[in-house]
Amino acid sequence: MLDLHHPQANRTDTAQMQRVRGRAHVVMGAGGLKDLHQSGSAKAMMPKVHSHVPEVVFLNTSGGLTAGDRLDYRLEVEAGGQLIGTTQTAERAYASVAQGANAEVSVALVAGEGATLEWLPQETILFERSRLSRHTKAEIAGDARFLFVESLVLGRAAMGEVIESLHLMDRRDIRRAGRLEFMEPLEIDAGLLAARDHPATLNGARAIATVGLFDQGAEGMADLVKQITQEGVTAGVSGWNGKLVIRAMAADGYPLRRYVAQVLIKIRQADLPRVWQV
Repeated sequence: MLDLHHPQANRTDTAQMQRVRGRAHVVMGAGGLKDLHQSGSAKAMMPKVHSHVPEVVFLNTSGGLTAGDRLDYRLEVEAGGQLIGTTQTAERAYASVAQGANAEVSVALVAGEGATLEWLPQETILFERSRLSRHTKAEIAGDARFLFVESLVLGRAAMGEVIESLHLMDRRDIRRAGRLEFMEPLEIDAGLLAARDHPATLNGARAIATVGLFDQGAEGMADLVKQITQEGVTAGVSGWNGKLVIRAMAADGYPLRRYVAQVLIKIRQADLPRVWQV
């Protein structure tokens, strides 16, 4: 394609930057793949695996997110099926140049009767002045098993990055048989970052993670998970009414990643997806 010079191209008040649009949807039945859609920068790959449980690896080919970008992922496993969803690498949210605009990510997860769905994306790295709004919604049947992890890293410690200003709106809703089982809204902005050392906020951490298991008897794994330790990581484990929730924080992304990997391996009694590097 030939790009021609536009007389307004150098004017920052009128220049329109190209924005990312991506949509990737996968539906898996008990007998195999039933539907696959991918468009824009969102891709869904199904690598060969040694396990009998198929894996879907989502990829954002734009390399990161900034203001005005939109990604839409959907992962559905029908009755009796099993499916693992993950991401090819860490997602990155870069500085926003558009005042007040956000990058937007929507994740829809569906598990049918007797199905097992695991949503195991790798971490999201937030850079200075990034703006990200993400909403993850899971709809699971009454007897479905659902496992998820979400990890956030505020800048790269190895590069000496200290994040002073960003805006994150991150929300997770999980419904079982139409009933709200779990809701977790999280907002991080410059005000919270200014108080990051307070025990009621981040307590000095720059990496945080939540792991959740929703399954009959999930609370019974709490004592096993409490035995997992990792130097530099502080974690809390709660189990109740078919739910197991682990929250962890660390001063850097690497020890947190190692801890999360141990937790997932213990819960799953299986290795992590092959794209994970620990």
